[in-house]
Amino acid sequence: MTKAPWLTIIGIGEDGRVGLSPAAQAALDQAEFVIGGARHLELVAPLSAQAQTWPSPFAEGYPIILARRGQPTCVLATGDPFHYGVGAELARLVPADEIVCHPQPSAFSLAATRLGWSLPDCDCVSLHGRALERIVPHLQPGARILALSWDGSTPGRLAELLRARGMGASTITVLEAMGGPRERIRYADADLFEIREIDPLNTVAIETKPSRDARVVPLTPGLPDSWFENDGQLTKAEIRALTLAALAPKAGELLWDIGLGAGSVGIEWCLRHPRNRCIGIEERPERAERARRNAQELGATALDTRIGQAPEALADLPVPDAIFIGGGASKPGVFETAWTALKPGGRLVVNAVTLETETLLGTLYGRHGGTMRRLALARLEAVGGMHGWRAAMPVTQWVVVKP
Repeated sequence: MTKAPWLTIIGIGEDGRVGLSPAAQAALDQAEFVIGGARHLELVAPLSAQAQTWPSPFAEGYPIILARRGQPTCVLATGDPFHYGVGAELARLVPADEIVCHPQPSAFSLAATRLGWSLPDCDCVSLHGRALERIVPHLQPGARILALSWDGSTPGRLAELLRARGMGASTITVLEAMGGPRERIRYADADLFEIREIDPLNTVAIETKPSRDARVVPLTPGLPDSWFENDGQLTKAEIRALTLAALAPKAGELLWDIGLGAGSVGIEWCLRHPRNRCIGIEERPERAERARRNAQELGATALDTRIGQAPEALADLPVPDAIFIGGGASKPGVFETAWTALKPGGRLVVNAVTLETETLLGTLYGRHGGTMRRLALARLEAVGGMHGWRAAMPVTQWVVVKP
């Protein structure tokens, strides 16, 4: 049975009550309880209802709201609560038919109107409470990016990041407190960024202008080996591209990368789609830390590194959609544990360079089917004053889909 809505989520602009619709204002006036940030509560004051600021940590506010179930309750949020806002999280806790939402234009919409940009042609990224490096895959030639800032330091940090990646000619626009009396818009090139005293409530717009040697993350797998800090434990670019093709990532899927090494396969898995995630298992702490650095450098912030040995380290992990075993496949229990955990229809890929692991793959192929192939690679290298082909160790790859 559908219940009457009791929870109203109201998007607030910098113009406060003046910008609210009559329905939103009526919900505020009829509420018995209102929760929001201190700034939100000031913007809609005075209130006749009991008011509370969001606690810290933020998640402690959800039980407070749920305890009011059935009573007229308002949650205040910035702009559009369902665009990188609190709305989606509340909708996971409260059925949608018990919620009414009155949104305002999002910061992205306001920024696009100020700049005359087509919003569907922009990359919209939130850096609020998230790693700055998650913007890296979006730094494509000629891109227009709108980014929600964490605070007043975010624009300067983005300028520094752009300079470091060979994109210092890019234009940065800082849009502060849009929609209210404190609104301000300022421009600077990343190379000459000297904007100071930036309001914490700001959105950054970037028009990328990469130099010829800029470090742009391509859209295809098989990134250059030199882009990964490593100690030799690295799936080489050509083999990595074929491995990603065999893993066949789809949007929102989770990969287990067992024997993470430099993290190259897990990183490229995450780069295939913003919602992709990877849990990497690595027994050597220095390698795990190196993989973390590689992931940050390339913007693969969804790589979660775990230090430990398989199969013990695989216990209690979220169920994977795909598994890559790049090392340790011959250790007792590794394949069996991984195969048991894999979702039906999930893909498992194992790369082997030793005879012992290759022999094991032959046994597993006979038992489970799938596809076996040997990947041989040679690269042209200098030989004195001339050149010759240097062959890499062949890789035997087994690909199997769980029934």
